[in-house]
Amino acid sequence: MSGVGMERTQEIADRVERFVREVVIPFERDPRRDHHDCPKDELVTELRELARAAGVLTPHILADGSHLSQSETAIVLAKTGLSPLGPLACNTAAPDEGNMYLLGKIGSPEIKERFLKPLVEGSARSAFFMTEPAEEGGAGSDPSMMTTTCRPDGNQWVVNGRKAFITGARGAKVGIVMAKAEEGACMFLVDLPDPAITIDHVPNTIDSSMPGGHAVVTIRNLRIPADQMLGQPGEGFKYAQIRLSPARLSHCMRWRGACIRANEIATGYSNRRKAFGKTLIDHEGVGFMLADNLIDLKQAELMISWCASVLDAGSLGTNESSMAKVAVSEALMRVADRCVQVMGGSGVTNETIVEQVFREVRAFRIYDGPTEVHKWSLAKKIKRDWQKANP
Repeated sequence: MSGVGMERTQEIADRVERFVREVVIPFERDPRRDHHDCPKDELVTELRELARAAGVLTPHILADGSHLSQSETAIVLAKTGLSPLGPLACNTAAPDEGNMYLLGKIGSPEIKERFLKPLVEGSARSAFFMTEPAEEGGAGSDPSMMTTTCRPDGNQWVVNGRKAFITGARGAKVGIVMAKAEEGACMFLVDLPDPAITIDHVPNTIDSSMPGGHAVVTIRNLRIPADQMLGQPGEGFKYAQIRLSPARLSHCMRWRGACIRANEIATGYSNRRKAFGKTLIDHEGVGFMLADNLIDLKQAELMISWCASVLDAGSLGTNESSMAKVAVSEALMRVADRCVQVMGGSGVTNETIVEQVFREVRAFRIYDGPTEVHKWSLAKKIKRDWQKANP
């Protein structure tokens, strides 16, 4: 990163951090939550207006429409993650951030004006419809199992199927729908809500940071104009990879910020709380846990930085993003767990965000591919490389 780029990025990051710490954090106890404890859109809208006024709305996309590099984005997104509400306020949250990245990379001028612009402006939320119900044999970690179908009908495509764990579907205005045609996977953009897409159920989940929860939906005879397909029939998985590799890394960036904050809270607690004649920090068992947290946070930072630099060089593949997803999610899980442990009973209450960070990071180990799937993918590469070297 050039000196000018770093100076600009640091200035953005500093503004974001001040905004999150001074403005967003006081909203963490705001009662505007649904029965799943997810923030309501009313709260998100207010926070985004405050971010707009502070000049930190969608800070990773500049006024001219250009995107910060991934190395620069890593610094900024970590600052938005200092509160679970920070990414929502600053418009860097999933799935919107990943969807904006995808549309910015491959969208036509018409697509960008109609679908990307309201996302960047923070006036709309989006949803990515790919995962399907396991009990129906649909696609999860294995996208080749996709059962949602699409077929051409004149200048339209007709989509039918079921989707599951669709983050933010309730309340979204923009949808990206994956379906299977004879040629292979296809990706479509749709306006939401649409009467052909019904929300069947929004289960209670361990995490609660994303508006709308993670819905199960049914798609019945959804008609989509042909010009709202991204690319050509059969190119859906290619475009999904353009989105998913950096999206995994963005999760790492945001949740690293959350764990930095959780560690700050645990550190403050350990320096104030006394037991057996001295503060907790002076007990090796506690002090060593906090030392391990610093090590894991630094390792996570370095892994994110490495993966971001590879992506900036244009050579990021699924192997690099898989390594980052595994290493960072597992490291942050250890950090969040230690923070709870250091704080004892206080760590499992909602008096601080520590217990929420623990829940959110536990879910992070699963979404965008569980640890075991990424390790399996890496193991297959190890085998292929060995066989190539030893014919």
